[in-house]
Amino acid sequence: MYPEPTPTAPAGRTVDLYQPIPLTPAAVVPAPMMPRQPDALPAVASVVLPDGRVVTGYAINHTQPEPLAAKPPVSRAAVNVALGGVGFLAVSGGLLLLTTFITALTALITQLITLAAVIFGGWIAVQVFTANRHGAGTTVNIRKATFKRNHFHG
Repeated sequence: MYPEPTPTAPAGRTVDLYQPIPLTPAAVVPAPMMPRQPDALPAVASVVLPDGRVVTGYAINHTQPEPLAAKPPVSRAAVNVALGGVGFLAVSGGLLLLTTFITALTALITQLITLAAVIFGGWIAVQVFTANRHGAGTTVNIRKATFKRNHFHG
């Protein structure tokens, strides 16, 4: 499929270069009554090619592109990355304070729940232990067991 490599170096070839030779336009003396082309049209140029053909045409003046806008010394991507870093740094302190606040609030709620449980438990204990001291109430004796105010005293 591929040609076999040749172990010897290829023989040098002579190369003929042809440069096109422009024809000098003939000096034309305009007649006074002869119409002439407007100045806006370019002059016609002729070029002789190596094979003897003559090519005639208008010379083209290439338009110069507008200069590029001056690039900033730092790319936009670098500026955006830097601004993102500054923004993250500014937010990090607030996030740290936010987590500290949430931790402190959780501890406060835990302490309040514990305090409420202690107070409510104490109130229940007072109610239970002071119930025997009241003299009023219904006493029912069943087999030597006493129910007083819906409380069993055995």
